[in-house]
Amino acid sequence: MASDKQRRGFSRRRFIQGAAAAAAASGSMLSSAAREEEDADEKRGRRRRPPSDDAPDIVFVNGKIHTMDDENTVVSAVSIRDGRFAEVGHASRGRHGHNTKVIDLRGRTVVPGIIDNHNHIVLMGNRPGFHTPLENALSIQDVQQIYAARAAGLPNRDAWITTIGGFHFFHLYATPGNPASGRFPTLAELDAAVPNNPAFMMISFTGAGMTNSEGKRRLEAQGVKVGADGSVAGGFPSSECTKALLYLRQTLLNPAERRRSVIDAMQHAALVGVTTHLDQGAFQATNTVNDGAAHEDNYTMHIPFLEVYQQLAKADKRMPRLRINFLHMESDPNTPELVQRLKNAFPFFGNDMVRSGGIGEFIAAGTNPALGSPFIDAAKRVAQHGWRAEVHSLTRRTATSPKADWEFELDGFEAANQQTPGIVRDMRWVIAHVPGITPDGIERMRKLGGGLSLTGWQYLAGALPTNFVDAPYAGPPFRMIVDASRGTDGIHAGMSSDGMQIAPMNPWIHMYFATTGISSRGAQINPNQQITRQEVLSLYTRENGWFLREEDELGTIESGKLADLVVLNSDYFAVPSEDLKKIRSVLTVVGGNVVYDGGVLDLRG
Repeated sequence: MASDKQRRGFSRRRFIQGAAAAAAASGSMLSSAAREEEDADEKRGRRRRPPSDDAPDIVFVNGKIHTMDDENTVVSAVSIRDGRFAEVGHASRGRHGHNTKVIDLRGRTVVPGIIDNHNHIVLMGNRPGFHTPLENALSIQDVQQIYAARAAGLPNRDAWITTIGGFHFFHLYATPGNPASGRFPTLAELDAAVPNNPAFMMISFTGAGMTNSEGKRRLEAQGVKVGADGSVAGGFPSSECTKALLYLRQTLLNPAERRRSVIDAMQHAALVGVTTHLDQGAFQATNTVNDGAAHEDNYTMHIPFLEVYQQLAKADKRMPRLRINFLHMESDPNTPELVQRLKNAFPFFGNDMVRSGGIGEFIAAGTNPALGSPFIDAAKRVAQHGWRAEVHSLTRRTATSPKADWEFELDGFEAANQQTPGIVRDMRWVIAHVPGITPDGIERMRKLGGGLSLTGWQYLAGALPTNFVDAPYAGPPFRMIVDASRGTDGIHAGMSSDGMQIAPMNPWIHMYFATTGISSRGAQINPNQQITRQEVLSLYTRENGWFLREEDELGTIESGKLADLVVLNSDYFAVPSEDLKKIRSVLTVVGGNVVYDGGVLDLRG
């Protein structure tokens, strides 16, 4: 892959430094969160230590710290001062101050904070009930333990335990080590784990799902059909699952519950080592049974996040960073909502913790102009206003569809780039997922100067190799794209999860798929497209700085960069492939602040 230093063309310092904070219910952006922090400091009678004080705040020693810099340097120590990495590879105690904490890593592996360049964390933070991710469960027994632990911490028996997307029953093995045994837990198994609280889980956008006896009783009272075995039917565009989801949203969601859910979602992200998210929006909610797991109100769903960020800033606390894209999916050729967004919002506005981004992952409904899609005109409008665009691709060339969606998208990108020369390169336009892209498509995107966001979503969705008889690989073609990224003018490539509906957020599961090509059912579905562990970790760290336009600030452990790092529970570079899925953080640090502590290391310093 091309050198990070060679690629740098834009610095975040060129852009407006503001802050996104929450207003009241209106959701308008108010004063700088950074200023809120300074005001809080003054009220507590202290000021931040000036940068000229070179005593570090924290020093990590005796670790295997993979900096992911241009040389892939590995060091044993790193120090942090004022939220940034100070010295990398040095642990001289002579420079420590009276308040410096020295944390002994005891040989543990450390990597830069994981950057997820394409996910839906904002949807996850707006889930109804006590949303409980099951992406890390590998068996029915794991589900029972996770649900039982969740129930033990709930305030009362009325509290719902929910899991809305981000997993599949394929990876919940009933027989240990036997992928063919993957299934939902039964009603009896859920009752055994959660006898008192109602529970509901569903896969993908609209189900299928499962509930326990208490959940069955409550859902049936609302007219939701539930099987005798606890099963809740899925279907598109609406289903018994979406009926249940609508009831849960209308009954359980309020501003306070949304803020609590935000903290839960970000805590889960910190557990799996994700320190920066680029959220890709949601389909506009209709508040009907046609709303699936990927629907929310595009104009209010960020409010609970902004409120939590503001509250934490006042308390000198942190959680993982958020970058916000705005999704637009209009069939109207005039795209009036997109036009108003471009006129009245600000791209790349905010601070180091939360910042707006571009338009995506949709800029219009569809991509094929022959079917009435305004895609090309929408791309030109985004370019004319100087915004970033990100779209997704899911199709490939077939005998019946000789032109894939990524080809129509490249047509639009090229038209926009012709109208506004250099917009794709300068604003870093992106196509995501690309399971069916071919070398000619990669080359077209390389010439434009754009990027490809890759994900292991097929780990869940691509259960069997027979799903891919039209292609030699399930995709994305990791090997093909990474090879095309080499050199100073190679294509930009980065890694994402596309969680939280059809894919897990956990980056280590995606790294497992990228390096093995094996699905959740144990089938090899992406042959000859494997990349190395070093390569995929680079896609999740160093290379992803480009996608945020923040490569000077994030993605590597280097002096002067924002101090985001993850201490792992095992050695990523040494564990067997199957154990990649079991990697977790034991300590996650964002801007020098601990946002997750697994209780493994002594943090007293």
